[in-house]
Amino acid sequence: MAYPFTAIVGQEETKLALLLCAVNPRIGGVVLSGEKGTAKSTVVRGLAKLLPGQVMRTLALGTTEDRLVGGLDLEATLASGRPILQPGLLSEVDGGVLYVDEVNLLDDHLVDLVIDACAGTVRVEREGLTAAMTSQFVLVGTMNPEEGALRPQLLDRFGLCVDVHGEVNPETRAEIIRRRLCYDADPTAFLSTWQEAESRQTATIETARKVVDGVHLDEIVTELITSLCRQNHVAGHRADIVMAEATRAHAALAGHGIATEDDVLAVSEMVLRHRRRDETPSEPPQPEHHTTDDQQHQQPDHPNQNSSDDVENGLEGEGSASPPSSQDDQQPDNHTDGASDADQHHQPDQQSPADQVAAVGDPFAVRPLEPDQDRLARRASGRRLRTLSKDRRGRYISARPTTVPDDLALDATLRAAAIHQKSRRADPHRSAMAVHIEPADWRAKVRSGRSASCVIFVVDASGSMGARGRMTASKGAVLSLLLDAYVKRDRVCLIGFRRERAEVLVPVTSSVEVAQRGLSELPIGGRTPLAAGLVKACEVVRPLLLKDPDLRPLLVLVTDGRGNVALDGSPNARATDEAIRVAGEIGADRRLSWVVIDTEDPRGIRLSRARDIATALGGPCLRIDDLRADDLVNIVSQLDPTQP
Repeated sequence: MAYPFTAIVGQEETKLALLLCAVNPRIGGVVLSGEKGTAKSTVVRGLAKLLPGQVMRTLALGTTEDRLVGGLDLEATLASGRPILQPGLLSEVDGGVLYVDEVNLLDDHLVDLVIDACAGTVRVEREGLTAAMTSQFVLVGTMNPEEGALRPQLLDRFGLCVDVHGEVNPETRAEIIRRRLCYDADPTAFLSTWQEAESRQTATIETARKVVDGVHLDEIVTELITSLCRQNHVAGHRADIVMAEATRAHAALAGHGIATEDDVLAVSEMVLRHRRRDETPSEPPQPEHHTTDDQQHQQPDHPNQNSSDDVENGLEGEGSASPPSSQDDQQPDNHTDGASDADQHHQPDQQSPADQVAAVGDPFAVRPLEPDQDRLARRASGRRLRTLSKDRRGRYISARPTTVPDDLALDATLRAAAIHQKSRRADPHRSAMAVHIEPADWRAKVRSGRSASCVIFVVDASGSMGARGRMTASKGAVLSLLLDAYVKRDRVCLIGFRRERAEVLVPVTSSVEVAQRGLSELPIGGRTPLAAGLVKACEVVRPLLLKDPDLRPLLVLVTDGRGNVALDGSPNARATDEAIRVAGEIGADRRLSWVVIDTEDPRGIRLSRARDIATALGGPCLRIDDLRADDLVNIVSQLDPTQP
């Protein structure tokens, strides 16, 4: 027995949103976004009991496309000799509630099908079948934002959005406890207590459904709707239409024949919450203005003397007497592409008691980094890698011969059997069947879906990264990719390298909070052990591949490519060449997909060592300034995996 809808304490906005969708299905459903334990599923089940058919269906994460929209009824089709439709879940829920728990974890193409059906018609065009079935239902999706976001294009298709939070008032929380204990002690008696309130609510819904189409929107109300949508910078016109439909539903529930401005204001926030866009341009990341102990030890003795970083990186012309423009240009990385080994041993790496910690730049939207699709089958449980599916999830893309009659592709099976029908019907020992199918004809469906991956960030944290705000910009880029990886349900790992070694700052995890905290606390200072960073990444990924040979890790290296510390931890003028050799050995493993983010300062002499590293790894090299959504168009997928 479902907990009564009218007995639920608090959650007024959630209950209102559900009632609006029950009165006017043209609103397009509601997504309930909030923390666990806030009665999201309880209130949805309570609403279903108020509707005429009292039908509620739950769309599980493992639901197949056949089960959702319908398909061929194999037994009936073989018996009749003509295609027979087996209705899907969307047809069964006509007149009721379709509940999608954790809608943000549902495969995107299934979400598309569900939302398309909200228009009132389920269309089936598959396996030789064409059908259209009426289906009016209340769509309710729930999600926990901590587990990843729903794509903006799909989130926009939901008419309303409600942020669900636990009640904070002590009296309200106490009343929740009292009512729940009463219900658990005697559900029948509790339901009878609330029966009258439930009947009144049912009658209100039925009356509102009958009059909602006749509710009038006058010019003032229409102008208010368009004004609100324009002020909130929503994209397109869906918000305007949804707000108009929700306004009519609110007026119908209140018994008004003409909608008022109060009706608009009552529903506006639910319509705009997930569509509102901030048009204020974000400020560019500012360079850090801190001086480390390393800098103090290495300040030029003469005002006309170039800083060590400028001299070794070629940021100043030969013989230049101009002082550095800011303290940020004096980060003590001590790059040695033009220095001798002897000089290196006279420049010990300072161990400052307090390292500089750069701020994290503003995140931005990035395009997906997607490795090439291979022929391996995986469980389609993520959004990063397009892959063949091991189970019944995913889109049906082709068929293959099989000896097991599981997930049969009926169209392909019938085509394979068609050429043998004449001879099989002529056999007197066979029964009189419309179609004769043998095991040799069986064809199984080949499905395609998306699988999660593991994204490993290898970040250069040497002293030169603090110059001119490069570390702030780099952290912003890494944060953007980190958030993208979280939405795609990837695991992530953060490795930093500086001074003489590399270390794992955040072990492989699914928690974006932990990774983000590790990124924000990443200090900078000292030399650049580039080869050690590459080796550490391999040490992290090796056990992952042993545990899951089908894994396709994505490794993102953030560096200017100017190494100056050898693998043994000693300063070395040829450290970059050693790192390139290491990268060549690592790049031979085609299970790894690499992306190199070049942080070299474009205002100085360009050595392009990061590009050399990327070539050795077999991955693309991007400039940090170009790491934006319009420039990251399937970067890894453009690579030819057969090329070194």
